[in-house]
This record gives sequence, structure tokens and C-alpha cells, in this order.
Amino acid sequence: MDAFDPSRRQVLKGSAAAMAVGAMGTLSALYSRQSLAAQDPTRLAPVPSRYGPLAPVADRSTGLPLLMLPPGFSYRSFGWSGDRMDDGRPCPDRHDGMAVVAVGNGGRGPHAHGAGFGRGRPRGPEYVLIRNHERGAAEPIAAPAVYDRGELPGGGVAGGGTTTLSYRDGQWRRLEPSLGGTLVNCAGGPTPWGTWLSCEEIKSDAVSGAGRKHGYVFEVDPREGRTSGRPLIGLGRFSHEAVAVDPRTGIVYLTEDDRNKAGLYRFIPNDRAGRNGSLEHGGRLQAARVRGRRNADLTVAAIGTEYALEWVDVPDPDLDSIAAPAGYPDISAGETLSGPFAQAWSEGALRMSRGEGIWYSYGKMFIVDTSTGTDAQGRKGRGNGSVWVLDLASQRLRALFVSGNQLAAHNPDNVSVSARGGVILCEDGGESPDSYGPGARLIGLTRAGESFYFAKNNVQLSSQQLADAGKTVAEGDYRDSEFCGACWDPFGRTLFVNIQTPGITLAITGPWERGPL
Repeated sequence: MDAFDPSRRQVLKGSAAAMAVGAMGTLSALYSRQSLAAQDPTRLAPVPSRYGPLAPVADRSTGLPLLMLPPGFSYRSFGWSGDRMDDGRPCPDRHDGMAVVAVGNGGRGPHAHGAGFGRGRPRGPEYVLIRNHERGAAEPIAAPAVYDRGELPGGGVAGGGTTTLSYRDGQWRRLEPSLGGTLVNCAGGPTPWGTWLSCEEIKSDAVSGAGRKHGYVFEVDPREGRTSGRPLIGLGRFSHEAVAVDPRTGIVYLTEDDRNKAGLYRFIPNDRAGRNGSLEHGGRLQAARVRGRRNADLTVAAIGTEYALEWVDVPDPDLDSIAAPAGYPDISAGETLSGPFAQAWSEGALRMSRGEGIWYSYGKMFIVDTSTGTDAQGRKGRGNGSVWVLDLASQRLRALFVSGNQLAAHNPDNVSVSARGGVILCEDGGESPDSYGPGARLIGLTRAGESFYFAKNNVQLSSQQLADAGKTVAEGDYRDSEFCGACWDPFGRTLFVNIQTPGITLAITGPWERGPL
């Protein structure tokens, strides 16, 4: 892995500076639209996409019509569940969060790896991605770094972890295991220093036969032998979803996916060096509180809702779960609060419905709550979801997008922002029928803060198709499987994304300049 220079960060400074003005304009336009919030508190339907209507497009790797996309877009699949990895073992299933964490040098010729020696046409950069696998008790991932090898209380061993992939010049290249012995690795986030923070989405006080607990964040390095497999205990033990790092301060922001008892957190590291392992040196875990308002309820929101935040310390990030106090709202009797959330709630911290994706872009954190709103019975925290934006300089949190109908967006989950400022949401709302038929969607946001359809899951696989493609997954209709792990290359040319089941990674390219992404 020495060809990959960790100093070449995910957002390359030259290209980022060139695109910053456009991204700032995007945010200004999105915010200006919120003046209509009183008349339009939620979005009820999408707007037509400037990219054009969707239609099935054949995968350039297998020939199968796995996606519906606008005209001019194409894609290649790779790293299917069951595919042989570089070590000869089958690729694990349940693909989830993912990001580009390193960029390799260009070079020339078929055997060049970074220095540019040899003859032939110039080679493009090689992008290294790390991908989560949201697995519970299962066949363990035989990775170089393993956290827990013990038997779990319910039987079996921890089958979650990560794999590392690389992509260059429109072609997928390598596929290797990188972390094992973890549980339910859902989302996470890239660091500015070129590693991946993989999050366990599990709230449990159980201890394995090896004396390990779960519910932590782990740092994964794209370079072989540099992943420790040690949990970052200071970042808390709770049902983690995603993380994002402010590159200016090194502060890590974290979401919690625990219905109607989910906090918004940040970790202030003691070591601001910004390198692999620096987060292990401890720091302060804090939770967000609305200024002047104790235990603010963000489970229901309208476009333009805005809060000023302050932060309260969480004294014991590794505290076990605590039974909810009498009168705690909108959950069933006997439910528990994570240890960090219980401490934060006692200090007046806010609550979200289910905090999911979070992504840093130009001084802002884009934060997804997948179930903001109410259902038909009026139950809070069971709506169609929202996107909040936290301005890091002012510490003001604003509802940028709120879905009031499944057509506008059906439980968005992971979020990513391109170098141009384009916002893409991975939908986790099942088959989500619309004018194109059933299928989970990739949702984009326009400059006016309106949603549009960029892609639909079209995975329907027969045994004959799978045999012809050389794939070992089970035949079936997978259109209701969620998109996850959306992320861009640093130049915004390729959108990488996963379909969780049957487990497929895709690289999408096309005429991005035609629309807002």
C-alpha cells in the first residue's frame, strides 16, 4: 500500500479552493429558500431533475441493469458479496458506510505505481475506499486487525468489520479485508489525515467470552499493518451511526441512532496532531444542548427551524445503559438510554429522532435525522426524515430539508456532499414506489433545497443472470434494499455507493455539470 500517500488528503486543496465559491453559493441559495418555511414547512414531492428522467442502465462490469439513472450516466459494480478478495476468501455481505480515504499517484504504463516511470499514457489517480459491513454474529472477517475473537452472549462471534477497495481510471482494482471482530458496523466517516472511522451501531452492555464490549468507534488505516483494532473509547459507547471531523479544529462530531433518545455529540481530542492514533490519547465527549431551552425536542421540525447550540460534558463515555426516567417522552416503558445520552439528558441536552448520516463541507456539518416527523397515528419520531445544517462558526443548527411525504424522501440515511457543494442522500425507506415503480432511491437536493430523484435501485436477479455474471448471491428482488455509503472522489467526478443487500459497490460517472450535484 506504499503507493498511497496519506498526505494527499481526501479533499485536495487545489481543487477544493477552486470549487469553494460555488459551494458557498449553494448554501446561500439553500438558506434563502427557507424564508418560505411558514408557507411550506415540509417537502411533499420531488421536483423534476435537471439531469433528466430515469431509465434502467446496464452495469459495465456484468451487463445487468442494476440501477435506473438519468441519460449519459454509467457505472461499474465491484466487490459483490461472495466475490473472491485478494486473499482468496469470499467478500463479506451487508455493505454499508464508505468513503474515499486516500489518493494514489498517477504514473504511466500498466505497471507504474506512483512514481510515473515507464512508457504509455498518463495514469489517473488511484482512489482507496474503506467500506463497512453491518454484520452481527457471523463468519468473522479474517482481517489483519481483529478486535474481538470471543463468543458472544447469544452465541457466535462478531462478524462485522471493514474491507478496503481501490479504483483507478474507471476500473476497480483491489479488494482486501482490513478490520474484523466488530459488530454492526453501520456508517462512520473519513478523517482529514486519511483514515476511516468505523462505527458500531449497537447499544449493549453484554461482554463477550474475550471480555469485550461493543458500541465503539474504530480507526482503520488504508496502509497494511497500521490498523490497531483498538476501540476509541473516548468517543463513547452507544448506538453510533456516523462521524465527521472538522479539519480546522480536529473536533469529531457524532450521531446516535436510537429512536427518540438520540443525542448529537462532539469529541474534543487532547491530541490535535491529526494522525492515525491521535484520537486514542483521549479528550472530552460532549453533547449538544439548545441554548436557553432544556431538553429540546427535535423529533419534529419544519424547514427553517433554527437553534443556537451549546455543549455539555459527558463525564463517562463508557457508562452502561440506564433505564429511562419516569415520564420520559415518546418511548415505551422499560426502554433504556445509552450511558452517554442519559448523562447528557440529565444536563438538559437535546434529543433527535434517529441521528444518521453526517458530513463536513466548507465549515458546515450536514446532519440527517432519518425519521423526523410524525406518522399517521401522530407518533413523534416516525416521520420521513430531515437534513439539518450546523454552522460550525456560529454553532447554529438549521433545518434545511424536512420530508412530509415519502415521495419527497423516504427516510434518508447516509449523506455526502460533493466538491461542488452537491448534496446526495441515501434512502433507507424500503421500496419507495413512485412514477418509476418500486425501488429505494438516491435523492439529490437542488440549490433551492428541494429534493429530486437521481437514481433508483433496480436489482432483480434471476439464477441465470447470476450464473452468467459469475456471482454467488441468492436470486431475488432486492429493489427495497437501501443505498448506503455514498461518497465522491476529491474532484467530484465519480460517485461511489453501496446497495446493502445483496451487497454491491458501484462507481457512477456522467455529466454532473448538467445539474446541482
